[in-house]
Amino acid sequence: MIASIADVDVSGKRVLTRVDFNVPQDEAGEITDDNRIRESLATIRTIVKGGGIAVVMSHLGRPKGERKKKYSLGPVAERLSQLLQPDGTTVLFAEDCIGEAAATTVAAAKPGNVVLLENLRFYPQEEANDPDFCAALAVNGDMYCNDAFGTAHRAHASTSGVAALFPSVSAGLLMQKELAYLGKALDEPARPLVSVMGGSKISGKIDVISALMEKCDTILIGGGMMYTFLKAQGHNVGSSLVEEDRIGLAHELLKNAAKRNIRLVLPTDAVVARSFSNDAEHKIVAATDIEDGWMGLDIGPETSNTYAKIIEEAGTVVWNGPMGVFEFSNFAAGTKAISDAMARATGKGVITIVGGGDSAAAISQFGQATHVTHVSTGGGASLEFLEGKTLPGVVALDR
Repeated sequence: MIASIADVDVSGKRVLTRVDFNVPQDEAGEITDDNRIRESLATIRTIVKGGGIAVVMSHLGRPKGERKKKYSLGPVAERLSQLLQPDGTTVLFAEDCIGEAAATTVAAAKPGNVVLLENLRFYPQEEANDPDFCAALAVNGDMYCNDAFGTAHRAHASTSGVAALFPSVSAGLLMQKELAYLGKALDEPARPLVSVMGGSKISGKIDVISALMEKCDTILIGGGMMYTFLKAQGHNVGSSLVEEDRIGLAHELLKNAAKRNIRLVLPTDAVVARSFSNDAEHKIVAATDIEDGWMGLDIGPETSNTYAKIIEEAGTVVWNGPMGVFEFSNFAAGTKAISDAMARATGKGVITIVGGGDSAAAISQFGQATHVTHVSTGGGASLEFLEGKTLPGVVALDR
């Protein structure tokens, strides 16, 4: 049983809250996308309005256990303060996540305040789930809450170890939302359940595809991984990305899908280019016959239309991975077509879920993030959840 922060009495309590404020910044240190901060505002407001002190902790980037100014959460504290300003909420920033600096700042906070601790990953003990580091973090709170689904697949001090030191633990509202949408999509989906799988490599998605075969009605394949599948069928894929050591595995997946009567659909056409560049000469060809010297960088328009129709006729759709190199405008049409189809399907009552990572970046880029049922904040976490793996950060909340 996982308790919700909404059902916990936080009055007068310091609630040590793990969030995912790992936001992108430009060279000048300006935050370029504050979505992850906004996503945890509901949990922070719940604590503050309940008369508690939200002692918030997060990592930022990969400082590799060293204190580096470019990875300071100082700019995040400023942005959080701006977002909470209309509520009249005071945000204090502690220049360390443990020790005297953290203790002094937390002690100065009053009920209704927020304290943001400095970057957890300034200490190598965070990722090592070190017991002494867990204890040093725990003194900053009276109870524990985890709202960071994006890091729930990591057994780190702040996501796993520290939770064991508190009698009262709970899930934040974002964590609850993620588990509810992804859980229902797999356990009680409106059918047909369609999975759209993309991304560059089949190796990173093998376990997910295998797990989804137990539950899905249709799996649509795109992205770089499609060429390994096509080659497994004996087709010519030119200079396209192929994982030679995974061809046998792709063949097995195709065979298993046929045996289980699952539609595993591969592209019929592709946008191919002379080189990996937005400005490269490109054309549309049959996906099953790509000439030598040409590489596939996107699904073609015929495939886009086929996939869009399947998506719009689904009951539930889970999308993970782009259809092509969407960062290049000339090879973004396939991914945009999936984004638009997801939005249209949502309007027809289909449950549409976008896995985190590149898929979330893509649907945001094409302006459809608010037109689907749910966009996950966790790339690796959502993949492992779809695989059926237990997430340490979630297990730690289950009492």
